[in-house]
Amino acid sequence: MAQHGSRLVVPIDVTKKPRQQKLPLHNRWHPDIPPVAQVTVGEVFRVEMVDFSGGGITKEYTAEDIKYSDQSVSQFTKNSSMAPRTPKLVVPIDLKKKPWEQKLPLHNRWHPEIPPVAAVKTGEVFRVEMVDWTAGAIKDDNSASDVKHLDLSTVHYLSGPIRVVDEEGEAAKPGDLLVVEICNLGPLPGDEWGFTAIFDRENGGGFLTDHFPCATKAIWYFEGIYAYSPHIPGVRFPGITHPGIIGTAPSMELLNIWNERERELEENGLKSLKLCEVLHSRPLANLPLTKGCLLGKIPEGTQEWEKIANEAARTIPGRENGGNCDIKNLSRGSKIYLPVFVEGANFSTGDMHFSQGDGEVSFCGAIEMSGFLELKCEIIRGGMKEYLTPMGPTPLHVNPIFEIGPMEPRFSEWLVFEGISVDESGRQHYLDASVAYKRAVLNAIDYLSKFGYSKEQVYLLLSCCPCEGRISGIVDAPNAVATLAIPTAIFDQDIRPKTKKVPVGPRVVRNPDIPRCSYDGDLPITKNPGATG
Repeated sequence: MAQHGSRLVVPIDVTKKPRQQKLPLHNRWHPDIPPVAQVTVGEVFRVEMVDFSGGGITKEYTAEDIKYSDQSVSQFTKNSSMAPRTPKLVVPIDLKKKPWEQKLPLHNRWHPEIPPVAAVKTGEVFRVEMVDWTAGAIKDDNSASDVKHLDLSTVHYLSGPIRVVDEEGEAAKPGDLLVVEICNLGPLPGDEWGFTAIFDRENGGGFLTDHFPCATKAIWYFEGIYAYSPHIPGVRFPGITHPGIIGTAPSMELLNIWNERERELEENGLKSLKLCEVLHSRPLANLPLTKGCLLGKIPEGTQEWEKIANEAARTIPGRENGGNCDIKNLSRGSKIYLPVFVEGANFSTGDMHFSQGDGEVSFCGAIEMSGFLELKCEIIRGGMKEYLTPMGPTPLHVNPIFEIGPMEPRFSEWLVFEGISVDESGRQHYLDASVAYKRAVLNAIDYLSKFGYSKEQVYLLLSCCPCEGRISGIVDAPNAVATLAIPTAIFDQDIRPKTKKVPVGPRVVRNPDIPRCSYDGDLPITKNPGATG
């Protein structure tokens, strides 16, 4: 399938005058001014432009350039002493190279001894580029075999660690709060596409893996702020682009806490802790694993690598350091207040999402993509003790604070599905919010399948569209109540219940279904006896 990047039809070199551009500019309207480029209807194209003065107004703290712009542009541009506001690129990505071949190697584990690859000062705006969480293993095509056979020991690939110092050069210290502001973000230019997937039940699974055991995927293309998919036609929605993972390095003490508690759960936890006692393919925890381990600048095969690889935590769950929190509203203008556990903070980021639904229910449930973040950091000295109360036995048992930015799509109409903590067999669970949310998602899937979609298409859609999940009630025994709200405007048809017969299918020519593989395992599959289809 062709990649859907925007075609650059009018390039601009800001170091040149308007009349020196490759495609000269104009400042009059006239029918005889000849075109400089041509586009075809339907294609996305890029037009660059100078400011209205053609670069005559400079960054100096003076109005002289405005008063005498024609005479003084070159002088003020040449002599400008203002600090540039262009973000400093601290982690570049070459999409043609593997993670370990990058100029600054990536990592896929948390450990205090993974060395930083770059340093930044508080107050400066810097740019971090990143691969998608699989580093290109999932392809833009009509096959789901890449999803079925993905080596999950290698993910997530993170850019960093990045050391943070203040304006005097003093590093962030344990006990500080690192404030990370997201100034800008988006897909990497020329790579404006992403994917959503359901993993095979024997290799990753997902929230509803007992209902949907087959590996499937949908490819999404981006047109500005909007995403659409040829595999799930009839829907189009604006994305709330965000990093799935952003966090600081743990101290050795905190890392030991993680490993001890997760190992105890894996070894001694009741198997009934697996959701609804049927998600048998999902582990209780993901313990340190040397297979697939990538430790940035530390060369594989060395004694140091062996030691760290056996200790380093997987990036799968979110923890005290932030990490894989998957907060879908963490977009432009957001701030993250991260606890600092090691000198320099050593924060890392990755797992960029164009869009995601609350819960990311299919596991690979966001629209995964390569991307960039433009960030700015501050340090609150002693901020951990001042602002974060430990919810555990040590001062390390804290969690970050997230400040959501102002950039959000405006939806005014929602269809809301409710779930309670009674599973598909009719068994009552006690105030189990996970069972209730599962029931809400299943209710939504079955309902939307009445409008011409397969249930797998709806499952993927609810994983990545900007739907809102809520724990609506957690006190009224025995039923927790969870809700899933879906914005109706993302569909090209009216999906609300109505007195007349439900229309059959979306008003577009569509594929019979999404790319999928067979399920070759023998684990029991949950069937809802009351479901349609």
